[in-house]
Amino acid sequence: MNNKTKKRSGLIALAVLLMAATLLSACGNGGGGQVKSASASSGGQGSGEAGAAQADAPKAKRDPVKVRFADILTNPVIRVAKTKGFFEQYGIDAEIVTFATPAEGINSLFIKQVDIAWGADFPVLNAVSKGDYSIVAATGTNTDASAAKWKLFVRDHIQSAADLKGKKLSTLRGTYQPYLWDEYLKENGIDVADTEMIGQGSMDEAYVALRKGEIDAAWVTGAAVLEKFYALEDVRELTDMSKTSVRIGGAIVAANEWIGKHPDALANVLTALDEASAFIDANPDETADILFKEVKQPKEATLQDLGTVNWKVGFTQASFDSLASQKKYMVDTGIIAEDFELKSKLHLDAIRQAKPDRVTYAE
Repeated sequence: MNNKTKKRSGLIALAVLLMAATLLSACGNGGGGQVKSASASSGGQGSGEAGAAQADAPKAKRDPVKVRFADILTNPVIRVAKTKGFFEQYGIDAEIVTFATPAEGINSLFIKQVDIAWGADFPVLNAVSKGDYSIVAATGTNTDASAAKWKLFVRDHIQSAADLKGKKLSTLRGTYQPYLWDEYLKENGIDVADTEMIGQGSMDEAYVALRKGEIDAAWVTGAAVLEKFYALEDVRELTDMSKTSVRIGGAIVAANEWIGKHPDALANVLTALDEASAFIDANPDETADILFKEVKQPKEATLQDLGTVNWKVGFTQASFDSLASQKKYMVDTGIIAEDFELKSKLHLDAIRQAKPDRVTYAE
């Protein structure tokens, strides 16, 4: 072998050794060097909650977390989060289980049919008072505008609230409506005991009963539902909830067992819901198309409802006060058998991680 050949062989061997050393170093670091480098090159964005979420998302997508959501047909947020891929982006394998009312969805937590549900304060408090469930965020829908969407329909012979004495009043089972009736009647000088409450399972059931004359009044909401009630003969709108003192908040509730297993996934769920809400705000027509395609909700009805049914997840002092007011009523009337500390039923770590600027309630 000549000198040139020996020199070339030596260089090749040296190159091979250098490559092997590089590979061994990468394996020993577990790829950590690459993550550090990416964070540094992004100008520090890899640090803090935003950076952590970005770093975790690809990992989560390879190992998605299964989540069963309780929902209703007319709520766009969860459906848009699934259809437009917001859940998938954050490593959530979402299944939507549909119910007639949010209260029914919350009740399905008791039989482990779903992992996460949402609804008004009343059924949420009923759930957390009975078992190992926690309130993880508020939906941000306890506004005057939302209250105005709840209409009281009565038969024509009822000209004022005073005429409701001795009448049959619809109340949706498991919802806040007993509280609304109690407050509304009290404000108008009527004892709820001087009326007959007729428990029903859905607004469609109330519609049929009002049409047949089996009830005299019903509180209902939702553009598609309201259109049906406005078309009834011998029935008219008497008032709406914004003219009462009642404002109903909304909250998201989850099983503690699921939260304990998937704390990071819960933060991802709330982040995905918030991004879906932002999409809905920016794309109302596409949102209406999605609901029409998937659940046959009329597009015009969806567009009318979007201003009050879309969520802005967080948790404020007003959220807590609304829940506290409802809880007091439920305890005072015996709906909740044993009082409990409301703060003990809050799990706000995930919403603080997902949307820290939206959590203004200080425990």
